[in-house]
Amino acid sequence: MKILVVEDDKRTLSFVTRGLSEAGHVADAVQDGTAGLKAARDGEYDVVILDRMLPGMSGLDILQQLRSEHVRTPILMLTAMSTVEDRVEGLESGADDYLVKPFAFSELLARVHAIARRPPTTDVPVKLAIADLELDLSSRKVTRDGKRIDLTPQEYKLLEYLMRRAGKTVTRTMIMEHLWAIDFDVRANIVDAHMSRLRAKIDKGFKCELLRTVRGVGYVIDDPG
Repeated sequence: MKILVVEDDKRTLSFVTRGLSEAGHVADAVQDGTAGLKAARDGEYDVVILDRMLPGMSGLDILQQLRSEHVRTPILMLTAMSTVEDRVEGLESGADDYLVKPFAFSELLARVHAIARRPPTTDVPVKLAIADLELDLSSRKVTRDGKRIDLTPQEYKLLEYLMRRAGKTVTRTMIMEHLWAIDFDVRANIVDAHMSRLRAKIDKGFKCELLRTVRGVGYVIDDPG
């Protein structure tokens, strides 16, 4: 999963992002409330971990603003404010869960996984399909013409990202921002290498190519028919 962590305490931020990365997730870190709101709006995150007390804009204000804009990304509020009234206020403002500091990372990770699994409040597709290529979002199974295609976790994320934008050109920068953390040193040739391996798996040996290179720009996946 790609997870945004909005936390101004450097020690807590390092602890959480390192743990998430070690658990196989991509974790982006933001220390300011205003920047956190922008990242949550503009980024495509599976979960947001949000501190309540932040410089620039409080976590509660961020939460309320996102929900008023119909941003439905699951949000775990992380805070030292531990009274019943504090927890109720956070949950009623739109938080999906509320964890009080200090906390065990194993519990944080379990809660992140739990809210990511919850059914969305709005209708979303269970499967993505382009021509005879299908991606099952619940089982993470990928098939083409009924044949199972085995992908690495990174290839799966790349394919899902492309299929959600079927027919639209996706730049290398967009791919880098979605698949890798902000501070990860990734270059365009790494994106091209991943794309080459993905194309070999989903297009080679089938009757038509779905994944195309848009020269000088990026990539697009669509049904040529």
